[in-house]
Amino acid sequence: MSTSKVKTAQLWSKGKEDLKKQLIDLKTELGALRTQKIAGGAASKLTKIHDIRKSIARVLTVINANQRTQLRIYYKNKKYLPLDLRPKQTRAIRRRLSKKEASRVTEKQKKKTMHFPMRKYAVKAEV
Repeated sequence: MSTSKVKTAQLWSKGKEDLKKQLIDLKTELGALRTQKIAGGAASKLTKIHDIRKSIARVLTVINANQRTQLRIYYKNKKYLPLDLRPKQTRAIRRRLSKKEASRVTEKQKKKTMHFPMRKYAVKAEV
């Protein structure tokens, strides 16, 4: 089917069905090349296996990226996001209190700060 590498720029403009069809074609071509390898085919054919494998990876990358963008659009205004669409950050950052939770104060603490405010001291400046 393909004699050269697949260009990623061309893949972005293709639709889902075209990408799936191209993926199937590449996989069948890879299977054919692998059988030739076992049968003792020409060396020039064997070097194409690398290119075909990389082309399959490119097609799959485009398919997955398109799928993720569609999922982001679908979950845009939903309450929860799937875990793989949430920001990764670090484990500690994901577990720490939110801004709202961190700023909350108990009734007892409110009374304490109201009745015993921070003391103000006048310091004489030396000249």
